[in-house]
Amino acid sequence: MTGKTVEIEGKQLTIMDTTLRDGEQTTGVSFKENEKLSVAKVLLDDVRVDRIEIASARVSDGEFKGSQRVFKWAAENGHLDKIEVLGFVDDKVSLQWIADAGGKVVNLLCKGSLKHVTGQLRKSPEEHWADIKKVLTNAEEMGIRVNVYLEDWSNGMRNSKDYVHFMVKNLCNENVSRIMLPDTLGILEPDETYEFCKEMVETYPEADFDFHAHNDYDLAIANVFHAIKAGIRCVHTTVNGLGERAGNAPLSSVIATIKDHLKMKTNVNESQLNKVSKLVEMFSGIRIPTNKPLIGEFVFTQCSGIHADGDNKNNLYFNDLLPERFGRIRQYALGKTSGKANIKKNLEDLGIELDPESLNKVTQRIIELGDKKETVTSDELPYIVSDVLENDIMEQNIRVINYSVNHTMGLRPVANVSLEVRGKIYEEISDGDGQYDAFVKALHKIYKRLGKSFPKLIDYVVTIPPGGRTNALVETVITWKNTREFKTKGLDPDQNSAAIKATIRMLNIIENDFKPGIMEKMLNGIL
Repeated sequence: MTGKTVEIEGKQLTIMDTTLRDGEQTTGVSFKENEKLSVAKVLLDDVRVDRIEIASARVSDGEFKGSQRVFKWAAENGHLDKIEVLGFVDDKVSLQWIADAGGKVVNLLCKGSLKHVTGQLRKSPEEHWADIKKVLTNAEEMGIRVNVYLEDWSNGMRNSKDYVHFMVKNLCNENVSRIMLPDTLGILEPDETYEFCKEMVETYPEADFDFHAHNDYDLAIANVFHAIKAGIRCVHTTVNGLGERAGNAPLSSVIATIKDHLKMKTNVNESQLNKVSKLVEMFSGIRIPTNKPLIGEFVFTQCSGIHADGDNKNNLYFNDLLPERFGRIRQYALGKTSGKANIKKNLEDLGIELDPESLNKVTQRIIELGDKKETVTSDELPYIVSDVLENDIMEQNIRVINYSVNHTMGLRPVANVSLEVRGKIYEEISDGDGQYDAFVKALHKIYKRLGKSFPKLIDYVVTIPPGGRTNALVETVITWKNTREFKTKGLDPDQNSAAIKATIRMLNIIENDFKPGIMEKMLNGIL
C-alpha cells in the first residue's frame, strides 16, 4: 500500500445495510413481508444503522408488498429518507415501482466496467450514459433521490479505467447523492482496494462515495478496512454476512473493526448486534457458524482449562472484544479439554460447591463424554453431578411413565402420554404435525390442566454421526425460553426418543426452579 493514509481517528463513518436486498440474494433466502418489516425496524430503531436497502424494483408482487409495509412504517416514524431500493436503467419503470410502493430513494444500477457495457448491454459508453441521463431527469421530476451503483467497478478499475472516469466525471455533474463502488465479484485484495478507492476520493473530492465489498476470497472485511483508510466514508454491510455467493461484509465485524482498529465513530448501537443477528438467522434459515466472529455461538466461550485458570487469576485471556459490548456473556466450555478450572467455574455459576475428590470424578466424566463427541452444556451439569455422585442434587420430579407415538401415512400423527408430576399421574392424547409435535402438544394439555407455563421452543438441532449406520446414536439439542434461555440434550438411536429425553430434562429443570435451597440458587444463575 503506497501513499499517505487519510487521517481518520475520531471521524464519523456511515453504515448502509443491505441485508434485505443483497442479503436476500443468498441462495434459498426469501424474507416474508412481516419479516422484512421486523428486520427493518430492528436495524433502524435498535441497531441504528444510517441507511438500509430493502428490495430490488420489479422483482415480484411479494417484494412490492413487503416494501410497501416498510415504507409505510418508515413514513410514520421519520425514517423514509433512510430506506433505499435497487432500481434499473429502464426509463421510468423502476422509478414508478418505487414511487407506487411509497419510496423516495433509488440506488440506480449502472455499469462500472466497459466489459459489462459492451458485453451485456451491447452498447457504447455514450449510449449507456444517455440512458442513465433519462432516468436521472425522470427521478428529479418525480422527487426521487438518486444514488448510483457502478456495477463491476473493481474490474473496471483493473481493465478499463478510462471508462470508469468517464462515468464518475459525468455523474459528478448531475444531481446524484452518492456514487457506490462495488467489488461485485469479490476480486479485490486490500492494497488494490486502497489504491482504487484513493484514486476515486482524490480525483473527485466533491463526490460522496460508498464501498460495497463481496467476500469471495474471504477478504471483505480487510477490503472495507482499507477502503476506509483510503478516505471512503460509507460502507455497505449485511447482517451475518449474507449475500450473493460467499456473501458481503458482516455488519458486526465491520463495526468492531471500525471502533477498535480505526478508532472511528458510528451511530450503531453495538449491544444490539447479537439481537439482529439472531433475528436474521431465524428468518433466513441460514445458521450462523459457531466460530463466526462476534456473533457465533462459541466465540466468547473458552474451551481450554488453562484459559479459564488465567481468567480466574487476572483476566489473562481477555481482549478488547468483551462479550458484554455485543449483548453476550463469556462462557467456559465443558469437554475433554476443559480441565478442572472450566468445570469449577461452571459449578460456581450454578451455586454448586464440590470437594476436590468429587470435582475430580465430575471432571473425568465430562472428559469421557467429550471423547465420545457428546455435547456437554452447563444446563446439564446438574444431571452429570447427580449421576456421578449418585445423589439427588437434581430431583426427577417429572417422569414419563409411558408414551405412544403413531404415524400412519395419510393421517395426522398422534401421541398418547402418561406423565408423573410430583407423584401424581396425568394422561393426555393429542395429534400434531409430526410425532414429536404431537407429544409436546399432549404435554401442553397436561400443563394447562396444572396451571403451569410451558417454555417456548427456540431451536432444535439434531446431530447424526456420519457413516451411514442406521443404529447410530442421535443427539438432539433443544433451546428453550421462559424467563431465560437454556438448552437440554437427549441421546438415543431414535430421533423422537432423543427429543423426548431432552424435553423431560427441560421440564425437570424448570420444575426445580421452584424448589428452595440449593436448586433455587443453582438455577437462578446462568442456566
